[in-house]
Amino acid sequence: MTVPPTEPPTPPPGLALGVVAGAGRPGSSRIACPLPDGGLLDVGSLATAQRGPHPELLTAPNLDRLLAADARVWREIVGWLRGWRQDHERAFAHRLPAEGLVPLLPFSVADYVDFYACEQHARNAGLIFRPDAEPLAPNWRHLPVGYHGRAGTVRVSGTPVVRPAGQRAAGDFGPTRRLDLEAELGLVLGGPAPGPVAVDDAAEHVFGVVLLNDWSARDVQGFETRPLGPHLGKSFATSISAWVTPLDELAAARVPVPPHDPEPLPYLTPSSPALGLDVELAVHLNGQRISTPPAADLYWSPEQLVAHLTSNGAGVRAGDLLGSGTVSGPERGQFGSMLELAWNGRDPVALAGGGQRCWLEDGDEVVLSATAPARDGGRFSLGEVRGRIRGA
Repeated sequence: MTVPPTEPPTPPPGLALGVVAGAGRPGSSRIACPLPDGGLLDVGSLATAQRGPHPELLTAPNLDRLLAADARVWREIVGWLRGWRQDHERAFAHRLPAEGLVPLLPFSVADYVDFYACEQHARNAGLIFRPDAEPLAPNWRHLPVGYHGRAGTVRVSGTPVVRPAGQRAAGDFGPTRRLDLEAELGLVLGGPAPGPVAVDDAAEHVFGVVLLNDWSARDVQGFETRPLGPHLGKSFATSISAWVTPLDELAAARVPVPPHDPEPLPYLTPSSPALGLDVELAVHLNGQRISTPPAADLYWSPEQLVAHLTSNGAGVRAGDLLGSGTVSGPERGQFGSMLELAWNGRDPVALAGGGQRCWLEDGDEVVLSATAPARDGGRFSLGEVRGRIRGA
């Protein structure tokens, strides 16, 4: 496989919310916002001192109370923060120390659902595992395929990933030999509501976006996924970025989803064209960029995922997390998993210095980063999600 060229400089961080602890401040944790110069703003301190909107939500130890509010409140807070991020001098008194802070999981994950919303990834997986058959399952273009994951093993960026064990074949139990990454977008939901949620109302329940790596043990997954679907091969770890970018900050990144064929059923058809997210991801393995998956290629929009999730009557809870599924583009350098990049072990990925990988090895570090169009032109960074593999 050809290694992508040297990457451009990282753009400044966009407006996002996360949770940090440490640096000698009272309390176990506090909500923070990255500043354009790389510093961090103590959001609760600012809201209290400047009588900002809804300080009771912003002085909380995490984002749970904010997610339990509604979209009107979210927009009010994001608009207020946008102004303060641009006023560096006045915000200086509420900056957090540059050292000694540790990112925490920014919200309590209520439920976790992982979708399979990228057609290129679904096609690639079909070609790998069913080379003599139609790569897409008969239902794939009719509904957003997904499975219910394990909320309790969602971890914040930087948390090590221990190589999981499982049944790799009949009578064969041991550490996975086929540990993989999956580059995804995660949708953070809030504004609790009973289901179903109409597709035209769904955006009111998407607070924002995180980067997500849904680690996979492909040998365990392959043996157990007969007939029900992913279970232990997926549930050992899911990593998300420490910063949640509000959906309102991604207004310039909303682009039409790929054409649908056939037309979705009415409950998945919005009154205006369905919009996806023009987010460009990058996958780094041991410091080397090996892929740039484009999230604009996702077949289903965030609103369609929410509408489908709740169409059977399931409701939305504050802190629900939806994974997009692996993001892959049409070029080999845009595939979002080692399964595809190395084509199930057939074509190893070349690394600098003469090494190569088919699957992740102990000690490997995977970093996903992403950028999106900014409101005022240019691009901004959505942060990163980082994880290093530890032996079983």
